[in-house]
Amino acid sequence: MEYSPKLALLFALSSVMAAAVVTAQNSPQDFVDLHNAARAEVGVGPVTWDGSVAAWAQDYAETHRSDCELKHSPRGRPYGENLYGGAGGGASWSAADAVNAWVSEKAGYDYGTNTCSLETCLHYTQVVWRSSTAIGCARVVCDSGDGLFIICSYDPPGNYIGQSPY
Repeated sequence: MEYSPKLALLFALSSVMAAAVVTAQNSPQDFVDLHNAARAEVGVGPVTWDGSVAAWAQDYAETHRSDCELKHSPRGRPYGENLYGGAGGGASWSAADAVNAWVSEKAGYDYGTNTCSLETCLHYTQVVWRSSTAIGCARVVCDSGDGLFIICSYDPPGNYIGQSPY
């Protein structure tokens, strides 16, 4: 095949555009908008992005870049948190994949009894926890290149036993 400057330019532009799309799907505003859509469905006020919370989430995500292990931070952490991803799953999961997975747990939440009928619904209840008003999220591709670690941290934290999220 003969070298074509136009074809090379087209390939380079499409690569840049693809990278921009992936980045655009993982921006702070993407995380905020997805959370706020779920919160609006149940009449809970919006969350906003907080740089300090996001920095904490980023620091914690970096500690799992090498092992890609979805492990919650130690007790005593200042924020609530939801995790998503893992090793062997690829590196293309987005903010929407994470937040939609957490919100899908709504099907197992019974507001009347404030209980989960499925294995868990605690990711969902943290997303819509009324008093959590600030979030910060981070997404790191694991060193293996075939996995992600996504974390959203919530301030103040939620999921207190005996309390309803909304």
